[in-house]
Amino acid sequence: MRGGVGLRYGVLVLLTVMILVPFVGIILAALHPPGAQLDGLSIPDRWSWESFALAWQQGNFTALMRSSVLIAAFVVPLSVVLATLAGFGLQILKVWGNKTLSFAFVMGLTLPIEVIVVALYFNLREVGLTNSYTGIILAEAALFMPFGVYWMQTHFSNIPGELVEAARIDGARDMVVLLRVLLPISWPALTTLSVLYFMWSWNQFMLVLVMMQDPERRTAPGGLGLFVGQYTTDIPLLAAACLIVVAPIVVVYLVFQRSFVSGITQGAIKG
Repeated sequence: MRGGVGLRYGVLVLLTVMILVPFVGIILAALHPPGAQLDGLSIPDRWSWESFALAWQQGNFTALMRSSVLIAAFVVPLSVVLATLAGFGLQILKVWGNKTLSFAFVMGLTLPIEVIVVALYFNLREVGLTNSYTGIILAEAALFMPFGVYWMQTHFSNIPGELVEAARIDGARDMVVLLRVLLPISWPALTTLSVLYFMWSWNQFMLVLVMMQDPERRTAPGGLGLFVGQYTTDIPLLAAACLIVVAPIVVVYLVFQRSFVSGITQGAIKG
């Protein structure tokens, strides 16, 4: 028994090291002066924050961050609300054709964005939604919907049916059941879904690259792709730019860590 526990902890430590060492290497590289020549994992002789300031300025990250925050600020609540309503309708209300619709959403999980992005571009171009924040927000919300509906439907399926029936006996209508009975006990699931949506929206690259032709209105990951092409040989500058793009995701995860882990754990246990 002790040998098995030691083996599991050993594997976890090994995986942790494998994940953290590259990340630490990027941080150390970013703390070198701009233009410094690096050879593997090295500690700076002179700690410098110049690479961050230069990367922010040269990469125009003020505009890129603004675009990323704007898109995520609309995508996350819109997607969560729609996924919650759809999951509620399919699992609790048992709307007509709920099994077929559920299967269709699950099949949507198998479609990679690379397969549909070209067709999506031409469809949105017909209605004048290319090169606009509105088009990207609506496209991302639609692309994230299959997972969100599946997630919320699974969550609602694990809630005792007696709870809903008791509310109906007391005269509660459908929206009252959702807002006053189900949502108060669904915050871990909603928080987890919100964090995942934020991460996916922030990291979205292909969709923004195709839909947004204006470089000033692209998101941080899209701008980072162009930045890498311009400063291929300046490793400290590239490392600093990567950390700038990753930082918001790390901050959001740390802020909502407990709720995120709680939602994942509940889903794993109840599932």
